[in-house]
Amino acid sequence: MRVWMKAAGIGGALLALLTLLITLLKQIIGLIGFITGAFKVLIVLVFIVLILTIGFIALRSWNESRRPKN
Repeated sequence: MRVWMKAAGIGGALLALLTLLITLLKQIIGLIGFITGAFKVLIVLVFIVLILTIGFIALRSWNESRRPKN
């Protein structure tokens, strides 16, 4: 009877470790997905700011060129 209990204990421990490893890998994959998504949003925001800055500079330059010079 002791042999079966010891085998079940080892098997249960291995199953628990395998479950913890799978859970850890799922969490790591989720974290990588979140970081990747945040990075994509950051890139889009940088491009929006860049386009707005270029538009502001172009508009300011256009307004300055329309003013009469003394």
